[in-house]
Amino acid sequence: MMNKEVLTDRVTDLLVKSGFSVSDRCYVRPRSFDLAARRGGVLLILKILSNIDGFNGKTAVEIRRLAKYLSGNPLLIGDKTRDHNLEGGVVYFRYGVPTVSLSTLLDWILDDIPPFVYAAHGGLYVKIDGRLLRKLRLECGISLGALASELSVSRRTVSKYEIESMDTTIDVALRLEELFGQELIKPVEILESANPVAGELELIDDKVLRHLSQIGFDVFPTVQSPFNAITQNEDLVVLTGVGKLSSTMLKKARLMSSLSIITKTFSAVIVDGETKVERVEETVVIETRELEQIDKTSEFADLMSEKQDR
Repeated sequence: MMNKEVLTDRVTDLLVKSGFSVSDRCYVRPRSFDLAARRGGVLLILKILSNIDGFNGKTAVEIRRLAKYLSGNPLLIGDKTRDHNLEGGVVYFRYGVPTVSLSTLLDWILDDIPPFVYAAHGGLYVKIDGRLLRKLRLECGISLGALASELSVSRRTVSKYEIESMDTTIDVALRLEELFGQELIKPVEILESANPVAGELELIDDKVLRHLSQIGFDVFPTVQSPFNAITQNEDLVVLTGVGKLSSTMLKKARLMSSLSIITKTFSAVIVDGETKVERVEETVVIETRELEQIDKTSEFADLMSEKQDR
């Protein structure tokens, strides 16, 4: 089994080789993700674990929310579960987050070969093109009953395949393709397969974040990220850190800078006390006293712009 360090290095190398721009690695604990990577319009928020059983529901909710607010896609990369290695060409799901092995990722992003199989309760399944199946059946003059008998399933099941594109087992799908001499299995759309975010948002109990909310921003607090919130309105999205200016905060600011470049957002840390530091790479440093003088989102945007230009 590959340990996390080796797996992360291999994932990073593969992403770069496949034309992705990759952020610095997130070392902050706890963390809902390890890397962000972009290629064109595709933004991946990646969590990497040797054993995917270590991925929990709380982490899943946060990475899915981050992906939603950043217009990206969550993806878990792993090597095994407690019971078995992850199979190549198969998409697994952990708490609504699509999960693949390194080999599946390679096929998908480097060789442009999508996975066609996904794992669910009871085994492995595929998606079939129901409309095409119905068209082929009618063209061949095969009744629902005859096809059901050939597949050893009910007429109702065949009808669901056609009308609802109900998923089926690999064996049944291959039998259908053999019968009609045409491909019916559809690829698993990894970028569209994450479950919608559910659950309550974290309460805004930080004074600084409350102020940002009061002046008109939508503020989405985080609990497992190198920043404390995503702050946004129609014009900008800001990875937002809050706290004292320390060596730890400076490290977070550098990481936020890297993440903001990949996610095409802005980043800012709002710190207690006075500082001569205007920005850390692309991350703007704002004193709380400066923030307290702001009562419009446009003023906040102007302050960020001024500091970035200095």
